[in-house]
Amino acid sequence: MGRTSKLRGKRTHGRGKKAGRGAGKRGGRGNAGLHKHKYMTTVKMKEPHFGDYGFKRHFSLVVEKNTINLAEVEEKLDEIILEGFAEKSRNIVTVDLGKMGIDKLLGRGQARTKMRIVVDEASESAIRKVQKAGGEVIIPGMEESERSD
Repeated sequence: MGRTSKLRGKRTHGRGKKAGRGAGKRGGRGNAGLHKHKYMTTVKMKEPHFGDYGFKRHFSLVVEKNTINLAEVEEKLDEIILEGFAEKSRNIVTVDLGKMGIDKLLGRGQARTKMRIVVDEASESAIRKVQKAGGEVIIPGMEESERSD
């Protein structure tokens, strides 16, 4: 004979008042009562329970840049030349990342090929690595003296 059968006819089946179903005996489900009977929980817990924190910029103000890493440029160099975004002349490859729709060159990876890269923005590490390989990064609108720094 099971427990339920044994307790037939008993009002609470041995669980006391309100403990039998729902979220009784727990003070409600989830965050219920955090401003009332569970207030000390909100005071003691570290994370904020109520309100919005931080900032969320309006979507019209957020500008996402298309970026590419140096390793990816190296890896896809033949493909880039075939698509017409780069030209190979003698011992240097001129790559126009602006034509590809890339806004910024990042410095992950190594530059093994001597390249002249034209791009709107570039990280310091990317510029340094390209120069170390004997190439240069050309940023339109930037003075020659600023580029070499």
